[in-house]
Amino acid sequence: MNADAARAAAERAARESYGRLLSILSARTRDIALAEDALADAFESALAHWPREGVPDNPAAWLLTAARRKTLDAWRHDEVREAAAQTLRLITDELAESAEATGAVPDERLRLLFVCAHPAIDAAARTPLMLQSVLGLDVQRMAGAFLTAPATLGQRLVRAKSRIRQAGIPFEYPEARELPERLQDVLDGIYAAYGTGWDDVEGTDATRRLTAEAIELCAILCRLMPQEAEPLGLLSLMLFCEAREHARRDAAGAYVPLDAQDTAQWKLPMLREAEAALLRAASLSAPGPYQTEAAIQSAHTQRRLGAEVPDRALVLLYDALLALRPSVGAQVSRCCAVARAEGAAAGLAALDAIDGAAVSAYQPYWAARAHLLAEAGRRSEAHAAYQRAIGLATQPGVRAHLVRMAGAVA
Repeated sequence: MNADAARAAAERAARESYGRLLSILSARTRDIALAEDALADAFESALAHWPREGVPDNPAAWLLTAARRKTLDAWRHDEVREAAAQTLRLITDELAESAEATGAVPDERLRLLFVCAHPAIDAAARTPLMLQSVLGLDVQRMAGAFLTAPATLGQRLVRAKSRIRQAGIPFEYPEARELPERLQDVLDGIYAAYGTGWDDVEGTDATRRLTAEAIELCAILCRLMPQEAEPLGLLSLMLFCEAREHARRDAAGAYVPLDAQDTAQWKLPMLREAEAALLRAASLSAPGPYQTEAAIQSAHTQRRLGAEVPDRALVLLYDALLALRPSVGAQVSRCCAVARAEGAAAGLAALDAIDGAAVSAYQPYWAARAHLLAEAGRRSEAHAAYQRAIGLATQPGVRAHLVRMAGAVA
């Protein structure tokens, strides 16, 4: 086997198994940084051995075994920890043998998510730590999403990993009394992973993996905590969005907004699954922001499929969302719902009421403003707003769509 084929196999294993492998190693070493180093060494070993020996039948198990050996080597060089090395060796040997026997790597990603959500960790570091440790996102890619310089975010993550080790944070699921606080952070981390993939309209393999993995993790969480409503709400929300994934681009690859999507391309079974999850959540009588967001997606979807959804209902749903969890995105979306219910002038007035500093660099605000200005017949102002939105757009497909819209009002 040549080096290119071996590298491709290693990259595929990284996409499919990195989070699982790191979670397993971290749970055993209680040290995320050490686990990351061991796993990086394991991938280097794979690139050295696989071209000569061939790709193993179970690449993930091979990588786990190699990383386990690297971890044990690191512990042997630390005399303080030497006594614990024998216990670690027994645990990891058993784990590796089990993985090889079953052909699968045990899934401990959720355990690591709860570790990253520990209250002893800086709140600003929890979600990025989840995205890096469990889903393998690099700092450069995350920095823009968190409006933070890569160097600053990198330092924050290093401190968080050190805090886990120094404070002796247990790698276990939280007790019942600790669950509500940590659960919210875990849900936010899962949704941030989904959003990272969803925002990439071009839909590369790596980002599609993120959305699929986020849905999978949330589904596992729902089974683990069947009496918690918000995991079901988040699962419903992501399924509503994912069901429309194939309709987001036309035959030429151009971005298509929700109101113009071909509903024949929507995945109806997935929409039914989303509705069922939302109903199960509602039956638990514990309303939350993710359930409300899912209800908004349900209303949008039902309207496009021909159901009579009152315009005012969406405004009320956004009011509920803002009461539960205020955000600039929800404010802007509410303004669009107001415009639909009361007209473009009312929507523009609602947009004007938002704090200008909060939306000066927020692309959806300028796109919404441009659309409503065009509806109100203020074409020159609409064109200027579209230009502002174009300058703030980061996705080529979205930018091209905005350019087309700007051209229509020029």
